[in-house]
Amino acid sequence: FCMGAAWRSPREKDMPYVLDMVKQVKSLGMETCMTLGMLDQDQAQRLADAGLDYYNHNLDTSPEHYNSIITTRTYQDRLDTLANVRDAGMKVCCGGILGMGETARDRAGLLMQLANLPEHPESVPINMLVKIEGTPLENVDDLDPFDFVRNIAVARILMPKSSVRLSAGREAMNEQMQALCFMAGANSIFYGERLLTTSNPEASSDMQLFKKLGIKPMDLKVEASDEASESALLDAVIHQKNAHLFVDAGRRDGALEPHKDCPKMSH
Repeated sequence: FCMGAAWRSPREKDMPYVLDMVKQVKSLGMETCMTLGMLDQDQAQRLADAGLDYYNHNLDTSPEHYNSIITTRTYQDRLDTLANVRDAGMKVCCGGILGMGETARDRAGLLMQLANLPEHPESVPINMLVKIEGTPLENVDDLDPFDFVRNIAVARILMPKSSVRLSAGREAMNEQMQALCFMAGANSIFYGERLLTTSNPEASSDMQLFKKLGIKPMDLKVEASDEASESALLDAVIHQKNAHLFVDAGRRDGALEPHKDCPKMSH
Protein backbone atom coordinates (compact mmCIF):
# COMPACT_ATOMS: atom_id res chain seq x y z
CA PHE A 1 0.00 0.00 0.00
CA CYS A 2 1.69 3.15 -1.25
CA MET A 3 1.12 6.59 0.27
CA GLY A 4 2.36 9.74 -1.40
CA ALA A 5 2.52 13.48 -0.78
CA ALA A 6 3.80 16.23 -3.08
CA TRP A 7 6.26 17.60 -0.54
CA ARG A 8 9.83 18.78 -0.83
CA SER A 9 10.32 16.95 2.48
CA PRO A 10 8.07 16.10 5.44
CA ARG A 11 7.44 18.86 7.95
CA GLU A 12 7.81 18.05 11.61
CA LYS A 13 4.15 18.80 12.31
CA ASP A 14 3.17 16.13 9.77
CA MET A 15 5.44 13.38 11.07
CA PRO A 16 3.12 12.10 13.86
CA TYR A 17 0.31 11.60 11.34
CA VAL A 18 2.65 9.93 8.88
CA LEU A 19 4.03 7.55 11.50
CA ASP A 20 0.55 6.63 12.80
CA MET A 21 -0.57 5.95 9.25
CA VAL A 22 2.31 3.55 8.65
CA LYS A 23 1.45 1.69 11.85
CA GLN A 24 -2.24 1.50 10.92
CA VAL A 25 -1.59 0.11 7.45
CA LYS A 26 0.94 -2.38 8.83
CA SER A 27 -1.65 -3.55 11.37
CA LEU A 28 -3.88 -4.56 8.45
CA GLY A 29 -1.24 -6.97 7.21
CA MET A 30 -0.11 -4.96 4.19
CA GLU A 31 3.35 -3.91 3.08
CA THR A 32 3.86 -0.18 3.26
CA CYS A 33 5.52 2.26 0.88
CA MET A 34 5.77 6.04 1.05
CA THR A 35 7.03 8.84 -1.14
CA LEU A 36 7.28 12.14 0.72
CA GLY A 37 10.27 13.87 -0.85
CA MET A 38 13.68 14.21 0.75
CA LEU A 39 14.42 12.60 4.13
CA ASP A 40 17.14 13.34 6.63
CA GLN A 41 18.63 10.58 8.78
CA ASP A 42 16.25 11.15 11.70
CA GLN A 43 13.13 11.13 9.53
CA ALA A 44 14.21 7.97 7.77
CA GLN A 45 14.89 6.19 11.05
CA ARG A 46 11.54 7.21 12.52
CA LEU A 47 9.72 5.89 9.47
CA ALA A 48 11.65 2.64 9.66
CA ASP A 49 10.90 2.29 13.38
CA ALA A 50 7.19 2.78 12.61
CA GLY A 51 7.37 -0.20 10.25
CA LEU A 52 7.71 1.37 6.81
CA ASP A 53 8.91 -1.29 4.37
CA TYR A 54 9.72 0.69 1.20
CA TYR A 55 10.55 4.31 0.44
CA ASN A 56 10.22 5.67 -3.10
CA HIS A 57 12.57 8.41 -4.25
CA ASN A 58 13.44 8.43 -7.95
CA LEU A 59 16.61 9.73 -9.58
CA ASP A 60 14.44 10.63 -12.60
CA THR A 61 17.22 10.96 -15.20
CA SER A 62 20.99 11.07 -15.66
CA PRO A 63 23.17 13.54 -13.70
CA GLU A 64 23.99 15.32 -16.97
CA HIS A 65 20.34 15.89 -17.97
CA TYR A 66 19.04 16.49 -14.46
CA ASN A 67 19.46 20.29 -14.31
CA SER A 68 17.46 20.65 -17.52
CA ILE A 69 14.48 19.05 -15.81
CA ILE A 70 14.64 19.77 -12.08
CA THR A 71 15.73 22.86 -10.15
CA THR A 72 14.14 22.33 -6.72
CA ARG A 73 16.77 19.91 -5.41
CA THR A 74 20.14 18.59 -6.51
CA TYR A 75 21.08 15.14 -7.72
CA GLN A 76 23.19 14.74 -4.60
CA ASP A 77 20.12 15.55 -2.48
CA ARG A 78 18.42 12.55 -4.02
CA LEU A 79 21.40 10.28 -3.48
CA ASP A 80 21.63 11.43 0.15
CA THR A 81 17.97 10.57 0.73
CA LEU A 82 18.49 7.11 -0.75
CA ALA A 83 21.48 6.59 1.55
CA ASN A 84 19.44 7.67 4.58
CA VAL A 85 16.64 5.27 3.63
CA ARG A 86 19.05 2.38 3.20
CA ASP A 87 20.94 3.16 6.42
CA ALA A 88 17.64 3.13 8.33
CA GLY A 89 16.99 -0.43 7.14
CA MET A 90 14.20 0.23 4.66
CA LYS A 91 13.96 -1.13 1.14
CA VAL A 92 14.51 1.26 -1.75
CA CYS A 93 12.13 2.00 -4.62
CA CYS A 94 14.04 4.10 -7.15
CA GLY A 95 13.82 4.54 -10.90
CA GLY A 96 13.24 7.27 -13.43
CA ILE A 97 11.26 8.75 -16.29
CA LEU A 98 12.08 8.15 -19.95
CA GLY A 99 11.06 10.46 -22.78
CA MET A 100 11.88 13.85 -21.21
CA GLY A 101 14.00 14.98 -24.15
CA GLU A 102 17.06 13.12 -22.93
CA THR A 103 19.57 11.33 -25.16
CA ALA A 104 20.20 7.61 -25.35
CA ARG A 105 23.38 8.28 -23.35
CA ASP A 106 21.27 9.95 -20.64
CA ARG A 107 18.99 6.93 -20.42
CA ALA A 108 22.01 4.68 -20.09
CA GLY A 109 23.43 7.06 -17.49
CA LEU A 110 20.29 6.78 -15.36
CA LEU A 111 20.45 3.00 -15.38
CA MET A 112 24.16 3.06 -14.56
CA GLN A 113 23.49 5.34 -11.59
CA LEU A 114 20.86 2.93 -10.29
CA ALA A 115 23.05 -0.11 -10.86
CA ASN A 116 26.02 1.53 -9.12
CA LEU A 117 24.21 2.41 -5.91
CA PRO A 118 25.79 0.60 -2.91
CA GLU A 119 22.90 -1.88 -3.19
CA HIS A 120 20.52 -2.31 -6.10
CA PRO A 121 17.03 -0.93 -5.41
CA GLU A 122 14.57 -3.68 -4.59
CA SER A 123 12.09 -1.87 -6.83
CA VAL A 124 12.97 -0.03 -10.06
CA PRO A 125 9.96 1.82 -11.54
CA ILE A 126 10.48 2.80 -15.18
CA ASN A 127 8.07 5.54 -16.22
CA MET A 128 7.33 6.77 -19.74
CA LEU A 129 6.60 10.48 -19.80
CA VAL A 130 2.91 11.34 -19.98
CA LYS A 131 2.78 14.69 -21.74
CA ILE A 132 0.33 17.16 -20.18
CA GLU A 133 -0.85 20.30 -21.92
CA GLY A 134 0.54 23.47 -20.43
CA THR A 135 3.65 21.87 -18.96
CA PRO A 136 7.22 22.55 -20.21
CA LEU A 137 7.51 19.09 -21.76
CA GLU A 138 4.17 19.01 -23.57
CA ASN A 139 5.83 19.24 -27.01
CA VAL A 140 8.84 17.01 -26.42
CA ASP A 141 9.37 14.31 -29.06
CA ASP A 142 7.79 10.95 -28.30
CA LEU A 143 10.15 8.22 -27.19
CA ASP A 144 10.46 5.39 -29.69
CA PRO A 145 8.73 2.32 -28.19
CA PHE A 146 11.71 0.11 -29.04
CA ASP A 147 14.03 2.46 -27.15
CA PHE A 148 11.80 2.09 -24.10
CA VAL A 149 11.86 -1.70 -24.41
CA ARG A 150 15.66 -1.68 -24.78
CA ASN A 151 15.97 0.21 -21.52
CA ILE A 152 13.76 -2.32 -19.75
CA ALA A 153 16.11 -5.05 -21.00
CA VAL A 154 19.21 -3.17 -19.84
CA ALA A 155 17.64 -2.55 -16.42
CA ARG A 156 17.00 -6.27 -16.07
CA ILE A 157 20.56 -7.16 -17.06
CA LEU A 158 22.14 -4.58 -14.74
CA MET A 159 19.87 -5.32 -11.76
CA PRO A 160 18.94 -8.99 -12.05
CA LYS A 161 17.29 -9.31 -8.63
CA SER A 162 15.31 -6.06 -8.69
CA SER A 163 11.63 -5.77 -9.52
CA VAL A 164 11.57 -3.80 -12.77
CA ARG A 165 8.19 -2.10 -12.74
CA LEU A 166 6.20 -0.66 -15.63
CA SER A 167 4.82 2.54 -14.16
CA ALA A 168 3.35 5.78 -15.55
CA GLY A 169 2.68 5.85 -19.27
CA ARG A 170 1.41 2.30 -19.48
CA GLU A 171 -2.05 3.44 -20.54
CA ALA A 172 -0.52 4.79 -23.77
CA MET A 173 1.17 1.45 -24.52
CA ASN A 174 -0.63 -1.09 -26.65
CA GLU A 175 -0.64 -4.77 -25.73
CA GLN A 176 2.22 -5.52 -28.08
CA MET A 177 4.51 -2.95 -26.47
CA GLN A 178 3.65 -4.13 -22.96
CA ALA A 179 4.27 -7.73 -24.03
CA LEU A 180 7.72 -6.79 -25.34
CA CYS A 181 8.48 -5.07 -22.04
CA PHE A 182 7.57 -8.20 -20.09
CA MET A 183 9.64 -10.35 -22.42
CA ALA A 184 12.54 -7.91 -22.04
CA GLY A 185 12.52 -8.30 -18.28
CA ALA A 186 9.79 -6.21 -16.64
CA ASN A 187 8.22 -8.30 -13.91
CA SER A 188 5.92 -5.89 -12.10
CA ILE A 189 3.33 -3.21 -12.79
CA PHE A 190 1.49 -0.52 -10.91
CA TYR A 191 -2.25 -1.08 -11.14
CA GLY A 192 -5.37 0.82 -10.13
CA GLU A 193 -7.57 3.49 -11.65
CA ARG A 194 -4.92 6.21 -11.46
CA LEU A 195 -1.22 6.61 -10.77
CA LEU A 196 -0.82 10.04 -9.19
CA THR A 197 -1.59 12.44 -12.08
CA THR A 198 -2.11 9.91 -14.85
CA SER A 199 -4.53 7.10 -15.54
CA ASN A 200 -3.70 3.40 -15.47
CA PRO A 201 -5.23 0.65 -17.60
CA GLU A 202 -8.23 -1.01 -16.00
CA ALA A 203 -7.39 -3.99 -13.79
CA SER A 204 -9.62 -6.20 -15.95
CA SER A 205 -7.58 -5.24 -19.03
CA ASP A 206 -4.38 -6.14 -17.21
CA MET A 207 -5.75 -9.55 -16.27
CA GLN A 208 -6.82 -10.20 -19.85
CA LEU A 209 -3.34 -9.30 -21.09
CA PHE A 210 -1.70 -11.55 -18.49
CA LYS A 211 -3.95 -14.40 -19.60
CA LYS A 212 -2.99 -13.88 -23.25
CA LEU A 213 0.71 -13.89 -22.37
CA GLY A 214 0.51 -16.76 -19.89
CA ILE A 215 1.73 -14.51 -17.07
CA LYS A 216 0.67 -15.59 -13.60
CA PRO A 217 0.43 -12.70 -11.11
CA MET A 218 2.14 -13.26 -7.76
CA ASP A 219 -0.34 -12.93 -4.88
CA LEU A 220 -2.38 -10.46 -6.91
CA LYS A 221 -5.47 -9.02 -5.22
CA VAL A 222 -7.72 -6.90 -7.41
CA GLU A 223 -10.53 -4.78 -6.00
CA ALA A 224 -13.43 -3.66 -8.18
CA SER A 225 -12.23 -0.07 -7.93
CA ASP A 226 -10.14 2.32 -5.89
CA GLU A 227 -13.35 3.28 -4.08
CA ALA A 228 -13.88 -0.35 -3.09
CA SER A 229 -10.32 -0.57 -1.82
CA GLU A 230 -10.79 2.62 0.19
CA SER A 231 -14.05 1.30 1.66
CA ALA A 232 -12.41 -1.97 2.68
CA LEU A 233 -9.56 -0.09 4.34
CA LEU A 234 -11.99 2.10 6.28
CA ASP A 235 -13.98 -0.93 7.46
CA ALA A 236 -10.83 -2.68 8.62
CA VAL A 237 -9.66 0.35 10.55
CA ILE A 238 -13.04 0.71 12.26
CA HIS A 239 -13.08 -2.97 13.21
CA GLN A 240 -9.64 -2.55 14.76
CA LYS A 241 -11.25 -0.06 17.18
CA ASN A 242 -8.43 2.38 16.69
CA ALA A 243 -10.41 5.06 14.93
CA HIS A 244 -8.65 7.78 16.93
CA LEU A 245 -5.51 7.07 14.92
CA PHE A 246 -7.19 7.36 11.52
CA VAL A 247 -6.72 10.70 9.80
CA ASP A 248 -9.89 12.20 8.36
CA ALA A 249 -9.26 13.08 4.70
CA GLY A 250 -11.35 16.20 5.15
CA ARG A 251 -9.17 17.83 7.77
CA ARG A 252 -7.39 21.04 6.81
CA ASP A 253 -4.30 20.98 9.03
CA GLY A 254 -1.97 19.50 6.42
CA ALA A 255 -2.18 15.93 7.73
CA LEU A 256 -1.37 13.19 5.24
CA GLU A 257 -3.94 10.65 4.10
CA PRO A 258 -3.42 7.37 2.25
CA HIS A 259 -3.06 8.35 -1.40
CA LYS A 260 -5.77 6.38 -3.17
CA ASP A 261 -4.19 7.25 -6.53
CA CYS A 262 -1.00 5.38 -5.61
CA PRO A 263 -1.91 1.69 -6.05
CA LYS A 264 -0.74 -1.33 -4.12
CA MET A 265 2.44 -2.89 -5.40
CA SER A 266 3.08 -6.62 -5.48
CA HIS A 267 6.41 -6.88 -3.68
